[in-house]
Amino acid sequence: LAWTRLGGVTLPIEALRVHEKNSGFKLTGKLGEVMQESATIAYSHVRANLASFKIDKKYFDNAFIHIHVPEGATPKDGPSAGITITTAIVSLALGKAINRPLAMTGEVTLTGEVLPVGGIKEKIIAARRSGIREIILPQGCVPDFKKLPEHIKEGITFHFAKKYKDVFKVVFNDG
Repeated sequence: LAWTRLGGVTLPIEALRVHEKNSGFKLTGKLGEVMQESATIAYSHVRANLASFKIDKKYFDNAFIHIHVPEGATPKDGPSAGITITTAIVSLALGKAINRPLAMTGEVTLTGEVLPVGGIKEKIIAARRSGIREIILPQGCVPDFKKLPEHIKEGITFHFAKKYKDVFKVVFNDG
């Protein structure tokens, strides 16, 4: 989920293992500097926590990953996609697709903290417009969330994450 001057939008994030010659990753999709940093942090967080995510410890030894945010002509920036990029990498490494309409937003830190982001109302409206009925938000966004009118929240299941492990549990039904 992202926020623009025109309101909220949903942005899919793709991850693909390109080859097995060396490790690393590349980013495409006209990403701004902050979003590129978010992807680097997401990648580092996953690599540093393989056991926590039940990822084979050798997976990244020879996995070159391509992360793409479609609509390449549209500029994208900000830290809000941190937990989504992290989830895309974990999903790829586990070989587990996310087969349900689920949206999320939140900045992730190297230590796995999920930090609050802005534009929560607009992002929820965008998710609703796209038919998404399950959303993960940062725990730090609860005060803003509580101020939203009930009709915006109605019919959607919300999960709140303080750490990335909370996101992992919701997405991969682990715990």
